[in-house]
Amino acid sequence: MLAATYTDWYIGLALAFFVIVVVVIIVAIVLTLAARIADQAGGALEGVDKVRAQTTSLADGVDRVNDSAVRILHMARTLRKVAVGK
Repeated sequence: MLAATYTDWYIGLALAFFVIVVVVIIVAIVLTLAARIADQAGGALEGVDKVRAQTTSLADGVDRVNDSAVRILHMARTLRKVAVGK
């Protein structure tokens, strides 16, 4: 009877050890993936900064293009009125 009690303990300890090993493996995988994501996020941040710098320099150019387009539209309307006679 005493041997059966110890056998249950050994089975329980073996299962606990197995569960702990599986949890440690899962945590190691998660930490590895988190490190990869952190590396990629750093690269993405550099890319976003480059895009921001490039688009900021275009702000004045876009305003000038919009102003020119409005002037061209007004001139086209004026020319159409002159051509049609209205």
